[in-house]
Amino acid sequence: MIVERQNKDGVVDYRQASEAVSEFFARNDYRGQRVLVIIPDNTRSGPIGEVFKLLYEHLGPQAKAVDCLVALGTHQPLDEKQICKRLSMSFKEHRGKYASVKFFNHEWDKPETFASIGRISADEIEEISGGLFREEVNVRINRLLFDYDAFLILGPVFPHEVVGFSGGHKYIFPGIAGEEIINFFHWLGAIITNPVINGSKWTPTRKVVEKAAALIDIPHALAAIVAVEGKLKGLFLGDCLEAWEKAADLSNDVHIIYKDKPYRTILGLCPEMYDDIWTAGKVMYKLEPIVADGGTLIIYAPHITEGSYTHGKILDRIGYHTRDYFLKQMHKFKDIGRSAMAHSTHVRGCGTYENGVEKPRVNVILATGIPKERCERINLGYMCCSD
Repeated sequence: MIVERQNKDGVVDYRQASEAVSEFFARNDYRGQRVLVIIPDNTRSGPIGEVFKLLYEHLGPQAKAVDCLVALGTHQPLDEKQICKRLSMSFKEHRGKYASVKFFNHEWDKPETFASIGRISADEIEEISGGLFREEVNVRINRLLFDYDAFLILGPVFPHEVVGFSGGHKYIFPGIAGEEIINFFHWLGAIITNPVINGSKWTPTRKVVEKAAALIDIPHALAAIVAVEGKLKGLFLGDCLEAWEKAADLSNDVHIIYKDKPYRTILGLCPEMYDDIWTAGKVMYKLEPIVADGGTLIIYAPHITEGSYTHGKILDRIGYHTRDYFLKQMHKFKDIGRSAMAHSTHVRGCGTYENGVEKPRVNVILATGIPKERCERINLGYMCCSD
């Protein structure tokens, strides 16, 4: 059972959100418990800080401890100032009212910070993927979870290129998960392709997430946010799966815009919260379906100077290519992590690779701070930002 407030045509105001949170805590007792709140990094938008503060009003007085873990996936860590901004609190507030709240980043690059909670069998993977894959997947998560009695997931829900709709247990997988499931999850989504996955609810990748989540034996709940341009449209609290499903339904109504025709040229403006192509690729993911065959998508991001702060060297080596470019010559990429290949093909989009000739459906051009020579080397178009 969940608590919800939603207003598709208006906004959920502070009073309504506060009432929903109070109702949730009237049903859920965290007295004397250590509670970890899992939050997104700064590549996710919405009134996350405002909702965290509402949660803390109830958790602070009753819980033994309330701390925050940033679900980075493989993104760069946030410093204290950035986490404070994420939670809409000042540095002074963190040293005052919220002084007891410890901040942690998910340390995806440190194997010793993980614990295995089980495996998804090859039979299960074959069934979930519709026969695309048959392999066992080890499921590891951040061992910090086991230092707490319960955890809350706090974050927004949006249409998403890999899983269909973000949020819910996705903040665990891949948010605080090990590389095995991260690599498999992203590559499965890439094989199915962004236009098929994005904005669909029960995708094979979502089924992988939920299969992995079933292995977690720690009480937890979800506070799912649906927001448009920072304005709260929905707040769903309670059982993680049920709350996510309700939030995804609302996201489907308020986030997806239908057009009556495709466009030959689209200029996609990248928000400054995306600081490399690894995250700015979302411009392509969101707009790919409305680019006409043979059309052009320009990713306009003058502030970006790097392909990926984490995976840049790998992407410089493999470039950006269509799915079939990789599938038809996988022997050349056997030492490459599948997450990097998935990002590559998601940004390059759909297309074909026949007789050694690659034909992407969309011409993707970077209007960024990345030099022309590097754009050409990684198989993307270049446009000077001042042109």
